[in-house]
Amino acid sequence: MPEYRIVAFYKFTPLVADKPLQQALFEVCSRNDVVGTILIAPEGINGTIGGPEAGVEQVLTALRGLPGCADLEHKESYSDEQPFFRLKVRLKKEIVTLGVPGVDPNKAVGTYVAPEDWNDLISSPDVVTIDTRNDYEVRIGQFKGAINPETVSFREFPEWYRKFRETRPNARIAMYCTGGIRCEKSTAFALAEGEDEVFHLKGGILKYLETIPETESLWEGECFVFDRRVAVKHGLEVGEFVSCHACREPLAPEDLKSPLFVKGESCPHCHGLTSDEQRARFAERQKQQELAALRGEKHLGAKYEDEAQT
Repeated sequence: MPEYRIVAFYKFTPLVADKPLQQALFEVCSRNDVVGTILIAPEGINGTIGGPEAGVEQVLTALRGLPGCADLEHKESYSDEQPFFRLKVRLKKEIVTLGVPGVDPNKAVGTYVAPEDWNDLISSPDVVTIDTRNDYEVRIGQFKGAINPETVSFREFPEWYRKFRETRPNARIAMYCTGGIRCEKSTAFALAEGEDEVFHLKGGILKYLETIPETESLWEGECFVFDRRVAVKHGLEVGEFVSCHACREPLAPEDLKSPLFVKGESCPHCHGLTSDEQRARFAERQKQQELAALRGEKHLGAKYEDEAQT
């Protein structure tokens, strides 16, 4: 059994998102050698964490003790190495930033579709499937025939959707994202815009890849994840992509063969976009990471953060 358990979770529920809660969650993670990121906002909680089996279970117990979180669901996988560099517990205005006032998944969301029923839905000729993730995520994998809104940030999605809906006013809409959280917001937004019904994949791509055999799957490529694994495949096995340490873009094996790829400094996506000073800084960071690895040390440690959502 791999050493590290990785869990992704979210829950929309009214919370008192304050420093005492932030500190309490930071401490329970620290005591149990669990790292990753947890976001807390008045609308709920969102996170992906990793650590020892028993330690992660202790954190999940603490999370399910929060108001409205007793039925908190999670998706899990395992890794031979710790997928996160440090622990971050942040207070936010939103746990996933759409930027549209009044959109509240605690009041109304779209119709959930189980992974087992997803193929039939998106294969219907009157259904348009929309990927609500950002462009760099879509680039390495998506459902067959899905539309890529080509957004750089989730804040761009509402404007894109309004324009798109004018071109396909009668289509039924099905949305999906990595773990389900963005679709909670995007379908709530669509309903607020006047949609009678909109569908979304329950548990997101991760649950689909965990549940549906590859022989029956309509998923093409790999699924980007926000940790050191970079991407996962069917069965949530670690994929072939790695991350550029300079720009964080996911890189396919062929990207690593490019003359524009310099480990820790640049890749085909960011070459020419950084200054000499930045490249020198990236090179030094790469050097320090390699020296730390030779010493058997972590280059980045735990960090207690309080960053306001902008």
